[in-house]
Amino acid sequence: MLADSNTIPDPWAFQPHPEVWLLIASLIGAYIYLARVIGPKAVPAGEAPISRKQWWCFAGGIGMLWAGADWPIHDIGEDYLYSVHMFQHMIFTYFAPPLLLMATPEWMMRTLVGSGRTYRAATWLVKPVVAGFLFNVIVMVTHIPLIVNASADNGLLHYLLHVFVVLLALLMWMPVVGPVPEWQMKPLGKCVYLFLMSVVPTLPAGWLTFAEGTVYKHYRNPVRVWGIDVTADQQLAGAIMKVGGAAFLWGVTIYIFFKKYAPSFEHENSYRRAGRMPAAEITGNEESMLTYDEVSAAFDRSSPPLVETEEAPRDQR
Repeated sequence: MLADSNTIPDPWAFQPHPEVWLLIASLIGAYIYLARVIGPKAVPAGEAPISRKQWWCFAGGIGMLWAGADWPIHDIGEDYLYSVHMFQHMIFTYFAPPLLLMATPEWMMRTLVGSGRTYRAATWLVKPVVAGFLFNVIVMVTHIPLIVNASADNGLLHYLLHVFVVLLALLMWMPVVGPVPEWQMKPLGKCVYLFLMSVVPTLPAGWLTFAEGTVYKHYRNPVRVWGIDVTADQQLAGAIMKVGGAAFLWGVTIYIFFKKYAPSFEHENSYRRAGRMPAAEITGNEESMLTYDEVSAAFDRSSPPLVETEEAPRDQR
C-alpha cells in the first residue's frame, strides 16, 4: 500500500524564519546607525565614515549570513542533508566573518569595545593562541554526535550553537583581517596561523569520510534530497569540511604571502632602471647640448698627463 502523499514531507517547502529576519534587520539597522550618526563624529571632518569597499563587504557578509541561516539552506541542512549543514557552517566560519570584519572600520570597533575592561578583555581574547583554541573547540564540539542530534531536535540549542560558531569565527579572523591594528599579526604570522587553523578540522572530516554506518541518527531520514543516501551524505560532508575548508584557508594564506613579498621580490630582481632618467638623456630636453668646439676648448685648457718611461733615467745619467 502506497503512503499518502500528504504525509510525506516536502524538503523544499518554504518555511518562514522571522527570528532570522529580525536578527538580520537588527544588524543592518545597527550598522547604518553607527555609520550615519556616530561615524561623522568619530572621523575627521570631510572624511567618509564608511568607504565604498566597506559597504560592499558588509553587503556580502550580511547576505551570506542571511543565506546560511534562512530557507532553504537552513531547513535542508537541519533535517535532511548533513553535507548542506556542513556547507552552512562553512558560511558561518569562513565566508561571512572575514567580510564582516573588513566592513568594520577602526573607529566603529573602538566605539564598541571602548578603552576600559571590555577593550582589555577583547585584547586577550583576540590573541592568536586564545582565539584559535576557542574556535577549534567549537568546531570539535559541533561535530559530536550527541550534540548534533540534540541540537537538531532543540531549536534553542541549535540557535545558540550557531551564535557561538559565528562569534568565535569572528574572534578567530580578528588577528588576520580585524580593524584594530594592534590586534593584527604580521603577514608571515598570519600565514602560519591560517595553516594551523586548517589542520584541526581534518580530524572530524576524516572521521566522517571513513565512518561505517550512520554517524548522526537524526539524518537517517527516509526522504532523501537529490537521491543522496546517508553514507554518501556523510562522505560529502567530510569532503566539504576537509577539502573545501582547507582550500579556502590556503587560498587566503597564499594571497597574503604574495601580496606582502611578491612586490619586494619583483623590485629587487627587476631589470628596469631604478629612479628617474637623467634629464640630459631625454629627447627634446631643454638643456643645451655640448658642441665640438666647446669640448676641444676644454681639452686645450687641461694639461697633458705625465707619462714616465724607462729611458728617462738613462737621459739623466
